[in-house]
Amino acid sequence: MTPVRVLAPARAEIHAAMRSYESRRKGLGLDFVAMIDEALQRIGRLPEAAPAWRTDRSYRRLVVRRFPFVVVFEISDVVTVVAVAHQRRRPGYWLDR
Repeated sequence: MTPVRVLAPARAEIHAAMRSYESRRKGLGLDFVAMIDEALQRIGRLPEAAPAWRTDRSYRRLVVRRFPFVVVFEISDVVTVVAVAHQRRRPGYWLDR
């Protein structure tokens, strides 16, 4: 299993989305975090299985089950998660990270 490192901005995105979902319905934020954890485990097991974000960039993306988010990451000695981004809001805002 490849180690997975989550950058602080991506961690902040997870927490913000969790709070937003939890405010909509009790327990929904925890469901979101569980799906993120599952996605991070899948990335750690088989990072190359996720498709490239774009062919001209080194980023890969994994769609989170049940929620409209993608986990965007790069592969080197470790997997570095640069964003946990909503699929329909501000595409590519995280490119400067």
